[in-house]
Amino acid sequence: MEYETPLFFRVIEYASRADRDVIDMVSGKPDWEPPSAVRDGLSEYATHPSDAFQYPPSEGLFELREEIARRRGVDTEHVVVTNGAAEANYLAMACALERDRGDEILLTDPVYPYYPGKTTMLGGTQSFVPTDATGQLDPAAVRAAASDETAAIVVNSPNNPTGAVYPAETIHSLVAIAEEYDAILISDEVYDRYDLSGEFESALAAKSNHRVVTNAFSKSMAITGFRVGYAIFPPKLAASAKSRHMLVNVTASRPAQYAALNALRETDPEYYDGNRALLRERVETFTDALEAAGASYTTPMGSFYVMARFEEYPGTLENVFRLIDEAGVAGMPGEAFGDSRAAWVRFALVTPRVEAAAERLAAFFE
Repeated sequence: MEYETPLFFRVIEYASRADRDVIDMVSGKPDWEPPSAVRDGLSEYATHPSDAFQYPPSEGLFELREEIARRRGVDTEHVVVTNGAAEANYLAMACALERDRGDEILLTDPVYPYYPGKTTMLGGTQSFVPTDATGQLDPAAVRAAASDETAAIVVNSPNNPTGAVYPAETIHSLVAIAEEYDAILISDEVYDRYDLSGEFESALAAKSNHRVVTNAFSKSMAITGFRVGYAIFPPKLAASAKSRHMLVNVTASRPAQYAALNALRETDPEYYDGNRALLRERVETFTDALEAAGASYTTPMGSFYVMARFEEYPGTLENVFRLIDEAGVAGMPGEAFGDSRAAWVRFALVTPRVEAAAERLAAFFE
């Protein structure tokens, strides 16, 4: 089985070799400060006795799992702490496929590229359900695509790359479809703290044994390098997920889990409110400049990405390389996210140089 190097790495590598200053709008790495309690937790951990530097429980520190469970209204035994949301999604997809209920994974188009890659790695087959122009997913289209071969339906809200936020009726309908076909709805909610619409609904609101919710502290606490995520499994999948997690990773970082737990307990809501306010300002600044440049664009209702379409400039890898060389702005080619957005380029608003990037793009396309 052959795997392609993800386009993210190819773009980042190309930008790093550029002969000019390049504004990085490729990766979803928040540029703002983590909660102060993260640093406090790390400092405190350094003073712990030596046994605290050994393996933690494989499924995660009990106190962290307990805190997550309390906040999410679930049983602690259903929570598995993972190496970021990436592993959480891998575990969820693997558990869905190993039930011998078919090998099809239903994905959206556009799609976060790692979902198709994981599907291939796990021996599943991919099918895609188109979203509308705003990134919204029609449950009727999902139902029409589902079959007895459907093992899982994978969705992401708030969405990367479109910024769509699925309303409650969509989420509950998707859970119902999963139940109808004995499939697993996998709801990746890693951007839940960046809901700008007020309409976000977690799949946990639907009480069901046919849904898995994945998340991480990577984005919400601006600690992508800590690799602390989690998945909430229904009882019938939790034991299998824990076994696979142990075989693949053994466990996640103990100090990072401790710091995340400290931040969960000590961080006020104002921290998250401030980051959303900053993001709203950046969305307005960037989209205003795109409009002045005559570009089409998406206005995100959540997450921190804007997709832009420039006339007669499709979102190919070659054109993204040209933007790096000639405009000094690095984005992601739309073709990385599926056929429906191949004409677009995705930009991550996680840089204080958003206004400068917009000005460079406007000058390039004038």
